[in-house]
Amino acid sequence: MRPLSLALYAAATRLAEPLAPGLLARRAARGKEDPARVGERLGHASAPRPPGPLVWLHGVSVGESLSLLPLAQALAAPGRTLLVTSGTRTSAELLATRLPPGVIHQYAPVDTPASVRRFLNHWRPDASVLVESELWPNLILAAKARGVKLALVSARMTQASADGWARAPGAARALLSAFDLILPQEAQTDARLTKLGATTGPRLNLKLVGEALPFDAAELAKLKTAIGPRKVVLAASTHPGEDEIVASAFRAAQTGALLIIAPRHPDRGEAVASLLASQGFNTARRGAEQSPTPDTQAYVADTLGEMGLFFRVADVAVMGGSYVPCVGGHNPLEPARLGVAIVTGPHAFNAAAIYAEMFIEVAALETPDAATLTRDLRGLLNQPLVARRIGQAALTYAERQGAALDEALALLKPLLPA
Repeated sequence: MRPLSLALYAAATRLAEPLAPGLLARRAARGKEDPARVGERLGHASAPRPPGPLVWLHGVSVGESLSLLPLAQALAAPGRTLLVTSGTRTSAELLATRLPPGVIHQYAPVDTPASVRRFLNHWRPDASVLVESELWPNLILAAKARGVKLALVSARMTQASADGWARAPGAARALLSAFDLILPQEAQTDARLTKLGATTGPRLNLKLVGEALPFDAAELAKLKTAIGPRKVVLAASTHPGEDEIVASAFRAAQTGALLIIAPRHPDRGEAVASLLASQGFNTARRGAEQSPTPDTQAYVADTLGEMGLFFRVADVAVMGGSYVPCVGGHNPLEPARLGVAIVTGPHAFNAAAIYAEMFIEVAALETPDAATLTRDLRGLLNQPLVARRIGQAALTYAERQGAALDEALALLKPLLPA
């Protein structure tokens, strides 16, 4: 029996089902959904299900989806189909270039009973691995009722989310007990899940494991030639309000380096270029098929799937999402795997546990304000030996994280179809 709160949720989402196509169509008109694949969000598959066992992996957005890649690579096996679902257009575009050959990608269905039923009827997964904080009641309970083995790995729950679930303790227990395996990211999430009634296993943060980002060797050679001997500061995955902070600190540092800004959402590229030009930077945009010249002071890297390229030319990576209060920062292990010196702002709460360990090892630096960012950029660029030592410490930290994935795979093995 479902708790009353979950029964009411199922009834409410059933009543709302007729509204879903219109809402998705309006989102598609605003560019929030892929118009050609909106049907997938309603559970209508756009690909056939191959015969044999099928394992379904899910991560909602870019970070979660990319963190699935080490699992997808490890779980791929002859005779076993892997289905990966995600919820955003950007994640789908990146996964299209990064998933192993033969892995199927679909958009996840919205959490209404009919959409979930169509999705499960078509794909008939034997096991499912959900990443981070995806607790969709209809999807989870319907899959469990069909005998799907469920795992929640690299689980993350904020205190605000835990407080919300605590107001419906029966619903929380019912959902969490549906999982055969729960592996929390860190101690705080472990404690919150346990308090809500979950039985947790060892900790695993998938964002700490994986290979260095891929790159195109020919494009790297071209970019290095265009940059020449100058050093490079990369502002990676920036959000509105951060570009001007980094640009002002970079100008004040007066190092003669090239500033590359890679906005988290490439469609901001033109706006970022205009902002930089208004601050007096001679600017070029990769999204406009422009290359940096010797006169270029700032380069806007507004393309998808090329962060591996930009990290490889960077001497210093300033991590975006950490200089504005509400984003929470982005994964520092991407530059760490390439031995790049890392600088973060004060608001990287999504990666707080990672940074706490990295700070102890001087594998990253925190700059709480623009003045400190200016000082550290000047110091790292003028003292390359210090920058290399910080980058090496970051690389050493990243290389230690692989053991947790091996342990997780051993725990997942009993849940997987033969």
